[in-house]
Amino acid sequence: MLCSATRVAATQAAATDRIARTTQWWGPRPEGEANVAPAVRLEGVAVVDVSEELKSLSSTMESIEAVLDLDKLRADIAVLEEQAAAPSLWDDPDEAQKITSRLSHLQAEVRKAEALRGRIDDLGVLFELAEAEDDPETRAEAEQELADVRKALDEMEVRTLLSGEYDAREALVNIRAEAGGVDAADFAEKLQRMYLRWAEQKGYKTEVYETSYAEEAGIKSTTFAVQAPYAYGTLSVEQGTHRLVRISPFDNQGRRQTSFAGVEVLPVVEQTDHIEIDESELRVDVYRSSGPGGQGVNTTDSAVRLTHIPTGIVVSCQNERSQIQNKATAMNVLQAKLLERRRQEEQAKMDALKGDGGNSWGNQMRSYVLHPYQMVKDLRTEHEVGNPEAVFNGEIEGFLEAGIRWRKQQEK
Repeated sequence: MLCSATRVAATQAAATDRIARTTQWWGPRPEGEANVAPAVRLEGVAVVDVSEELKSLSSTMESIEAVLDLDKLRADIAVLEEQAAAPSLWDDPDEAQKITSRLSHLQAEVRKAEALRGRIDDLGVLFELAEAEDDPETRAEAEQELADVRKALDEMEVRTLLSGEYDAREALVNIRAEAGGVDAADFAEKLQRMYLRWAEQKGYKTEVYETSYAEEAGIKSTTFAVQAPYAYGTLSVEQGTHRLVRISPFDNQGRRQTSFAGVEVLPVVEQTDHIEIDESELRVDVYRSSGPGGQGVNTTDSAVRLTHIPTGIVVSCQNERSQIQNKATAMNVLQAKLLERRRQEEQAKMDALKGDGGNSWGNQMRSYVLHPYQMVKDLRTEHEVGNPEAVFNGEIEGFLEAGIRWRKQQEK
C-alpha cells in the first residue's frame, strides 16, 4: 500500500497517461480549479459519486475557517510568542501559565485547521489514484479517509458553535447528590469520575477544589476545575439533573432504585468581570479537611467555607494545606457563582422581553438506565448510547456535540 506522499508522486508521474481517460468520465478541469474526485466504481456496488461530497466538505471547511479567522489567530500567536519570550515572563507564574497555555491552544487550533484542509485537498488525489490503479485496497483506504475527514470536520464545526460571551473560558463544575440517598451519593461520584476521565482523555488539566464524602459511599458534593480553553462552552450543556436507574448495590433485597444528581457548570471569572465582594457580606468558617482516609487527610483546620450572606451562596475549598490558599480558591469559586447568577438574571430579563420562559436546563436532562435494559439517553437532544459503562468511563463526546448543536438551534 502506498503512503500519501508516494501516492501524490505516483499520481503526478502518471498524469499524462491518465488525462485523456480521466476527462472522458470526469470532465475537464478549469485552470486553477482544485481537484474534484471522480465517481469511484466499486465491484458489486452501485457507482459512488464522491465529487459532490468533496465539494460539500470543502465548502464546510471554508465556513469553519471564516469563523475561526485563522489570520487573526496567527496574529494572536505572534503576540503571545513575543510575550512568552520575554525574560520577565515567570516573574508572575500565574500570568505566565495563562500566556503559555493560551499560546499552546491557539497553535493547536491553527495546526488542526491546516491539517484538516490538507486532508480535504488530498482526498481528490486519493480517489483519482484508486481509479487509476484499480486497486481495491487503495480504494477502501480512500473511502475510510473520506469517512474520517467527515467525522473530523463535524467535530471542528461544533467548535465554531461556541460563540457565547463566556464560552471560551475554563470551567468550574459542581456536582451534588440529590434524591436517592446512598445511591445518589454513589451516582454523584460516578459523574465526577466521568467528567474527569473525559478531561484526561482530551489532555485537559483538572484540579479538584473540594469534595464532601458521604458516610456510607460516594460523595455529597464536589467542585473541580477543567483548565482548558472552551471548557465552559463545551461542558455547560451538561448542566441540569441527571437520573440513574439500576438495581441498587446497597439494597440487600436487590430492588431497582432511581437516584438523581445535579450538575452545575460555571465560567471561570476573569479580572474584566468586575465581580466585587464586600468582606462585610462574607462569613468565613474554617474546619478540618475531610476525606476517605489515608495520609492525604489534613490534620489542621485549613479547610475554608465561605457564605455570601446576601445571596446565601456557600462554597468551600480543602484541597490546599494552607488556609490562605484555600480561602483564595474559595473566593474564586464564589465569584464564578455570582457571575453565573448575574448571567442568569440578564438572561431572564431577555426571555421576559421575548415573551417566553427561556430554556429549562432543569429536571432530568439525561437518564442513565442500567436495568431492565442498558441505555444512556439525553432527553433534550434524543442522543442515546447503549453502553453506559463507556459513558461512565468518559466517552461523552457524542452527548456534548449533540447538546451544543441543540442549544444553538434553541437560540434561533
